[in-house]
Amino acid sequence: MMTTAPIVVLLALSARTVTLEEAVRAAEAQKPEVRVAQANAAAGVARTVQARAPALPQIKVEGEYDRTTGNRRQRPGRSTEVSNSWNFYNWFEGQVTGTQLIWDFGKTLNSWRAAEMRAVALADIERASRLEAVGTVRAAYFRARAANALIGVARQTLANQERHLQQITGFVQAGTRPEIDLAQSRATSANARVGLIRTENDFTVARAHLNEAMGVAGDTDYDVADDGFPPVPGETGPVGPLIDEAIRARPDLAALDRRVHAEELAARAARGGYWPSLNLIGGAREEGQTIQQTHTVDNLGNPVTQGGMAWNVWGGVQLSWPVFQGLLTRGQVREADATLVAARAERDGLVNEVWVAVQQAATSVRSAQEALVASEQALTAARERLRLADGRYTAGVGSIIELSDAELGSTTAGAQRVAAEYALATARAALVLALGRT
Repeated sequence: MMTTAPIVVLLALSARTVTLEEAVRAAEAQKPEVRVAQANAAAGVARTVQARAPALPQIKVEGEYDRTTGNRRQRPGRSTEVSNSWNFYNWFEGQVTGTQLIWDFGKTLNSWRAAEMRAVALADIERASRLEAVGTVRAAYFRARAANALIGVARQTLANQERHLQQITGFVQAGTRPEIDLAQSRATSANARVGLIRTENDFTVARAHLNEAMGVAGDTDYDVADDGFPPVPGETGPVGPLIDEAIRARPDLAALDRRVHAEELAARAARGGYWPSLNLIGGAREEGQTIQQTHTVDNLGNPVTQGGMAWNVWGGVQLSWPVFQGLLTRGQVREADATLVAARAERDGLVNEVWVAVQQAATSVRSAQEALVASEQALTAARERLRLADGRYTAGVGSIIELSDAELGSTTAGAQRVAAEYALATARAALVLALGRT
């Protein structure tokens, strides 16, 4: 139910526009990696309950029925001997036993606390998985948006080429331009049409990748909104505060901190295996040949009770000390220590990755901002160049090569403008992900 409903909703978005917010919500709700992380977090909570169980009272109820003989061993030197036979009789037995751990030098307590830390770490990993899914779907969305924008550039280019083709056809028919200009224009127009087909195919593929990022198995019969990404607070400031924020806020780093603490507790629990454990024990047992008693009288008229069940109860303190188990405890301690060293090293490695990720994302944002300004200036200049080249060609003072170069420059500048917008949006999304923000 949790996965089917969001898919149906998104499939209903066909033939309409999908916004960035809708794509993000879909990824958070149904991305398989997010659902796996949710299940792992739930399993971590369940393992905490299991680790706590030895610290709570242990109560066991047993019942047994036997069809057995009653022979006893004969020992030499006894004053009397019991005659044995192979006659069978019924035997009923039932008992309730209880055990309560008093102290085991922190073995159970530290194991329980370690399980709690691992459960919290898995919850942090779930948050990290959600952030990763959001970052992935944002990048896929911006790729689809850029592909859609390139379709607009390609259509504008094709419209310009077809308009020029009509002009040049008239010039050639009037004899004011050579036929090679017409051939050149036809080739350029055909290439523009091929470019439009290619960009439309790219948009379809980009939407398929967007579906994958949203966790949707469906068609690509929808459009994407022209949503951008707002400026990230602190993106123009120094990198140091951003790195400090990332180290505090990143859920994957928090998960490793929890894991290090859990492994420290696990190492303490392993060392507790060297020492004894103290338990309170108690129970009650009822046993006999028959479940119900029979009441009769003997030859003298005295009442006689036969069969039935008899109760016994007991209680005490139990000390258990596994003095030697074939170096089992030593091996467990060494394993726990090695696992702790690995967890600390992994945590240090992730800190280094956070430094690089934040610095790279912040640098990418700043360079993308500069590239966007430059691309806007280049697009303005290219369009002005195309306008002048078109006017010169129409006036008969420009060449077809000059016009073709201007058209190519305008198309390239338009594509660069789209690429710059895509780069800025994806860089900001990457910076937000590196900082651990939503």
